[in-house]
Formats: sequence, structure tokens, C-alpha cells
Amino acid sequence: MRGASYKTCNPPRAQSKQNSRASEERSVKTFSVLREHSQTKMKPKFGNDLTNVILRQSQVVQTRMAGRAVIKVVNRCNDAKENNSLNLSECQLCQVPDAVFHLMRNTPLTTCNLSGNLLSKIPPKFALKFCLITELNLSHNKMSKLPEELVDCVELQRLDLSHNSYVNLPRVIFRLPKIKTILANNNYIMDVEVEEVQRAKTLEDFDIRENPLTGKSHDGLSQVTNLRVTLTPREIEEWEDLTI
Repeated sequence: MRGASYKTCNPPRAQSKQNSRASEERSVKTFSVLREHSQTKMKPKFGNDLTNVILRQSQVVQTRMAGRAVIKVVNRCNDAKENNSLNLSECQLCQVPDAVFHLMRNTPLTTCNLSGNLLSKIPPKFALKFCLITELNLSHNKMSKLPEELVDCVELQRLDLSHNSYVNLPRVIFRLPKIKTILANNNYIMDVEVEEVQRAKTLEDFDIRENPLTGKSHDGLSQVTNLRVTLTPREIEEWEDLTI
């Protein structure tokens, strides 16, 4: 019986020792890894620490600026509810926030000023939400296009696109049914379809100064007589001057 007992009790004890040894080895290995990680983390890295501090400070500043910008937008939306004129100029906007359309949903705006921001476009729903505006100022942004839906702004009379990044004028602006004034000065426009300008029946003033117009476009616009076209005097290139 002793032999039988010896045979049945020893294998579990041996297995237990093996498990214990394996557990110890895992613990030692884990501790070693943690210690190495801790020592690596504690090594002085002045450059990285300084960078992290600057990044954290920058994030704090950006968060504060963003917070102030949001408050500014909300306050101006509240002002617009009183005077029907929305002025969101100099609000650091990269796009027109959806919240603006929500806040203005029951206000019949007559003017909208989005100048001095970082806008590259306005959304198609802009015209649907603000279809009764008579003036739209998009100057001093980074815009190079407009949505075709802008034609639904059936009361729009004055459109300011100056100081942007337009290379070509959006054709939709000449289809606005009541447009009187278009300011497109200080862009990068080279070619203008003179016939389109002339077909805009209600257009009275077209400012296209400070653009690199081709000779053909400049000459064509200078001969338009049914509206006032403001041009920068064209400098003749050396290759065009036959007297040289």
C-alpha cells in the first residue's frame, strides 16, 4: 500500500513544483520588463520633455481660442436674430458650422458677412437656408469655387468675392436673377467670358481689378458698355511692344 501511495502522491507534488517554478520565472521576466521600461522612461530626455510641454501649452491655447471663437459665433447669431444681419467676419471659421443654420432657422436674414475667415467653400445648403439675403460678403478667405445652388439666392444683389483664390469666376454668379454688384478684385483670374458678363441683365457694377487678365479678356471687358467694369490698367509685356 505504501508503494501505491507513493506512486499516487509524488506526481502531483512534482507537477506542483514545476508550476511554481514556471510561475516564478514568469514573475521574474515580467518584473525585468517593467524595470527596463521604468528605467527607460526615467532617463532624462530634455528635448522630448520640452517638446511635450510646448505641445501641451499649444493645445491649451488652441482650446481657449476655439472656445472664444464659438462664443463669438453664438453671440453674433443672437445679434442677427434682432437685426436680420449675420456678421461672422473674423471668426476663424474653416467652414460654415451646421449650428449656425440651426440657430438661424427662424430668422429671415437679409445680409451675411463671412469675410476674414479661412473658408475654402460654402455648403450647397447655404442658399437654401439663406435664400432671402440681398448682400453676401465672402472676401478675404481662401475660396476658389461656389455651389451651383447659389442661384437660389433670388434676392441677392451684392456679392463680394474679393481677396480670395479664384482662378476662374463661377458662372453661377452671372445667373443670379437680381445681382447688381460683383466684386472680384484681387484674385488670380486670367480669363473672363465677356459674353456671360454682358448677359447678366441686372448687373450694374463689375470690379475685376488686380487680376492677371489676359490681353483678350482685358480688351473685351474694356469694351463693355452696358455696365460699369472696373479694370486695372494693363501693362504691355515687352514681347507685345513693337516699338522696342
